[in-house]
Amino acid sequence: MANLHSNRAEKTTASLVDSHQRRFVYLRLSVTDRCNFSCAYCLPDGYSPESGSGETGSPELSLSEIERLVRGFARLGVSKVRLTGGEPTVRRDIVELARVVSSVQGIQKVALTTNGSRLPELALPLLRAGVSSINISIDSLEEERFREITGSTRFASILQSVDQALDAGFERVKVNAVLLKNRNDHELLSFMDWVRDRPISVRFIELMRTGTNAEYFNQNHLSAGVIRLELLKAGWTPTARGVTDGPAVVYRHPRYEGSIGLIAPYSQDFCTTCNRLRVTAQGALKLCLFGERDLSLRDLLQEDSQTEELASRIQALVLEKPLSHELHEGKYGNTRHFAGIGG
Repeated sequence: MANLHSNRAEKTTASLVDSHQRRFVYLRLSVTDRCNFSCAYCLPDGYSPESGSGETGSPELSLSEIERLVRGFARLGVSKVRLTGGEPTVRRDIVELARVVSSVQGIQKVALTTNGSRLPELALPLLRAGVSSINISIDSLEEERFREITGSTRFASILQSVDQALDAGFERVKVNAVLLKNRNDHELLSFMDWVRDRPISVRFIELMRTGTNAEYFNQNHLSAGVIRLELLKAGWTPTARGVTDGPAVVYRHPRYEGSIGLIAPYSQDFCTTCNRLRVTAQGALKLCLFGERDLSLRDLLQEDSQTEELASRIQALVLEKPLSHELHEGKYGNTRHFAGIGG
C-alpha cells in the first residue's frame, strides 16, 4: 500500500475553479449504469439497456479510459474520487478499477457507494485496492419495508455488511437512506439507536425529482428539514464541513458514537458550497446533477498524450457551470433517474 500511494502528496499544476469562484476537488465517477436492485425511487422496473443513462449501445469506460480521465482531473487539483453507478460492484473488474484510480498521482482518497449486495466478498479486496471509504445504501431498518423500497430480499446480509466493513478497517463507513414520506420517515429513532455504539454516519437524502419519478416524488417527497428539527430537539448539533466532504450537513451527539447527516438539495443555498463534478459511465461530464447537457470527454481519453488537452477542456467547461440547480422551479434537466450518475 505504501508504494501504491507514494506519489499522492506531489503537487498538481492547477486548480479547478468555476466562474462563481467555487473550487472543485471531488469527482463522482459512475463506472456503470447497470444495477441489480429495483429501487422504487430510481428503477422500479429494474435495469434494462433502454433504462440506462448513456447512448444505446455505448460501452462503459474501460480501465485505460478511466485512468486517463482521473489523471486529467487530478492535474486540475481533484484529490477525491467516489466510484458510483448504478451499482459499481456489478463490474467484474471493480477491484482492479479501484486500484487504477487510487494509484493516480494526486488522488488522496477513493470512496465507493454501493447497495452492499457484493460487499461481503469484496470488502477486503476493495480496501487493499485503495478504497478508504464505503457508503452503503440501506433505506430502512425494517426488513419488509426494505424489500418494498429496494426490491431486494438481501436485507440481513446487507445489514451485516456494515459491521463487516467496520471490522475490515475502512476509514469511514456511511449508510445512505433516501428519505420517503410515510415509508421510512418514522425510523429516525431506530437509526439513532443503531449508531449509538457504531462509528458510522447515517445520511438521510431528500428525494429529488427526475424525469421518470414525477408521481412517486409527489407522493413521497418530504423535506429534510423535518428530520433536522427532530435532531435538534434531541440534542444533536451540526459539525464543520471538510474541504473534500460531500453535501451532507452532519450532526453529532455526545452520547452517540456515530452521526446523522442530511443531504437537502431543496434547502436554501445548497449549491453555494458545491465542490464536486460528475462523469457518467460513458465519459460525459455533468456540470450539475440537474443540468441540461452531458458534455462528452471520451474523445480525449484514447491516448496518454491527451492529458493536457483533456485538462484544458475540463477547465473550460467548468466555467459554464451554473450557480444553482433549478429544482425549485420544477426543472430537473435531462436527469431521467440516478442510475448511471450516482446521485
